[in-house]
Amino acid sequence: MGQAACVVERIVVAGREILIERPRDFEDLLTDEAFEREELLPYWAHLWGSSVALARVVAAEARPGMRVLELGCGLGLPSIAAARAGAAVTASDWSPDALEAAATNAKRNQVDVEVVNADWDAPAPLLAGAPWELVIAADVLYEAKKVTTLLELLPRLTEHVLLVEPGRMPAEPFFDRVAERWEHTEVEGVTQPRATVHRLRLRLRPAGPESRMDS
Repeated sequence: MGQAACVVERIVVAGREILIERPRDFEDLLTDEAFEREELLPYWAHLWGSSVALARVVAAEARPGMRVLELGCGLGLPSIAAARAGAAVTASDWSPDALEAAATNAKRNQVDVEVVNADWDAPAPLLAGAPWELVIAADVLYEAKKVTTLLELLPRLTEHVLLVEPGRMPAEPFFDRVAERWEHTEVEGVTQPRATVHRLRLRLRPAGPESRMDS
């Protein structure tokens, strides 16, 4: 994680601790050079409440051998929870720093997690493993411009999604449109911190070329 001072947080998931190393101070990463290179703030460096909620749900749902992809993995907590349950997990992010952190945390918790650098606008590394049995993501819709991109990408990746959102306004158009192709249910709500776990299942369509996932 570069030269930033780090701390280790302990999160209880499925009755066991997961150790997550993260930068001590978010501000340490806010350099002009980093902003120019990455264009966005280093959101990956914070342990968000949505990722804790997702980790606890996926720990109960993942099973040995299940192929799981996490989008926007950040520090890697949900991926680690899935891997600990026996899933074959790939953690993806656009930020190399996030992938380094996720790999470090997976090693710290003695689980295997593959990390892949991929942007939603250039998703070839994600599509290479499709169809995934489960795609997971926590608090990834903080920019309105990503809504259409994610709506178009998800059906190409999987038929089953677990998505956790804390009620950010940029995510509202996503949920307004998601019923166009997905069965949408809320698995549970968490009040502290505020977060909702959403389950998406791709709607069945008539057999034929158009019913297949895009390649």
